[in-house]
Amino acid sequence: MAGLMGVFGFSAGIIKSSGYWKISKLDIACGVSASLALILWIYTRNTDISIIFAILTDAFAYIPTLIKSWKYPETESASGYLPGIFNNTLGLLIIKNWDFSIYSFSIYLILANVITVSFIFRKKVINWYTK
Repeated sequence: MAGLMGVFGFSAGIIKSSGYWKISKLDIACGVSASLALILWIYTRNTDISIIFAILTDAFAYIPTLIKSWKYPETESASGYLPGIFNNTLGLLIIKNWDFSIYSFSIYLILANVITVSFIFRKKVINWYTK
């Protein structure tokens, strides 16, 4: 599900005729990191290494979302991130074999979503406390 939302966003950007996008250095870094993850997995068959690079790739790609939710929290909705926290937490609760390749990406997604939700609500919380 984590990658599906990216596919929707990419598709919407292509379909929208008035949309504007360009490939940035961050996009290239994400592509290189994702490719490296695949290459390392193919050659080493070490899933832990490829998971680490997959997490790094997703984290690089997530930076613009974090920046936007920090600078303009009113343009984001927590309803897009709360299900990610819930789903991945439930996923962790059913793990029987605590292997890095099984739990690591879920923990990363929980952290990323919690950080984003905290960025979205930080101004509201600060305003509530200062009243």
